[in-house]
Amino acid sequence: MNNRRLFIKNAILGTASLSLPAYLSYGTQPFVNTSAKKPKISLAQWSLHRALEKGEITAENFAQIAKNDFDISAIEYVNQFYVKHGSDQKFWGQMKERADDLGVKSLLIMVDNEGELGNPDASSRKLAVENHYKWIDAAKILGCHSIRVNAFGTAKRDVLKNALIDGLGQLATYGAQQEINVLIENHGLHTSDGTYMTGIIRQVDNPYLGTLPDFGNWCLNTEWGSTMNDKCTELYPHEKGVADFLPFAKGVSAKSYNFDTSGNETYLDYPKLLKLVKDANFDGYIGIEYEGNKLSEAEGIKATKNLIEKVWKSL
Repeated sequence: MNNRRLFIKNAILGTASLSLPAYLSYGTQPFVNTSAKKPKISLAQWSLHRALEKGEITAENFAQIAKNDFDISAIEYVNQFYVKHGSDQKFWGQMKERADDLGVKSLLIMVDNEGELGNPDASSRKLAVENHYKWIDAAKILGCHSIRVNAFGTAKRDVLKNALIDGLGQLATYGAQQEINVLIENHGLHTSDGTYMTGIIRQVDNPYLGTLPDFGNWCLNTEWGSTMNDKCTELYPHEKGVADFLPFAKGVSAKSYNFDTSGNETYLDYPKLLKLVKDANFDGYIGIEYEGNKLSEAEGIKATKNLIEKVWKSL
């Protein structure tokens, strides 16, 4: 494993200088906070999934919607809304032009439904890895820094661990070649076990493998892991999970569900969670991912943005 890490480092150093050299070391934050006055806020496309699924808006206009409707100039795509265009380089070039014309940064693509990267069967695992390649290629065209993946697989913990080390390792190697990070999000079951997942990241030992800690997905006995409405019966502590993931984080997902009359999230402790982020000197983007059902999607996005800005200023 050390030989692979050495090979990756040498390959990177032999090319043009990397724009984000801090990615090459673990244990330090990949984004160093030099100003902390204002948080960098992005919009995760899943916040608009109901409107997209109903055809009320189109995925091609995501950058325009983020900028014009919410005054947000950084976006996180979801591959489910672009399934027909996965390998269409011309399409992604056009999407980049749309974003660039608006002054909007494309940060990452969230990838689902492309197979289990921890499948215990080697051939199925290899297919899942290769299914993700097109999204790394699309992210490269868009100018993103990462794709987000799910570290799923069905097996006993020791077998699953070895499968994930191999699958995530293969994908991170391809990501390194394209200078695109592969980020693991806590999405339920074992992926929401911060100790287990960070142990796998350390064993893969590839600087292009990192995390996207989500404030809300820490349920250990439910796939996707949502802790909405406090119904989870086996919960990994939110604050501990975020703290576990932050040393490897290259993005943060600010999940939100519902709000009280003062604009505070009714389930997640935003002051504690954002303090962890700020104290870690994280200076990447905090992505809004509204998933509630009491406010409209537009209202939920605005409420989350207001809450992040209010809390950050008070820390």
